[in-house]
Amino acid sequence: MEKKNALSDLTLEELEVKLKKTKGAVIGLGIVMAIALLVLIYFAIKSKKYTFLVFVFTLPLTLMPAIVVLSQIKAEIRLRLK
Repeated sequence: MEKKNALSDLTLEELEVKLKKTKGAVIGLGIVMAIALLVLIYFAIKSKKYTFLVFVFTLPLTLMPAIVVLSQIKAEIRLRLK
């Protein structure tokens, strides 16, 4: 199966657009996730159900794939500018 729309097939302009979109998505999702974590911590402490605090450590892991894609795009741009 062929990889659809691989980073090496994109032009530099397309990579820059993809970088901006991905960075915006990561920042937006990070802000929403930070607010959700604060609310979760507040409710976990208020209700004295500390098992909810497990999500405080696991929820940020959901951002990792987006951060990996972001670093791959940055690496491809740096490779092309050399």
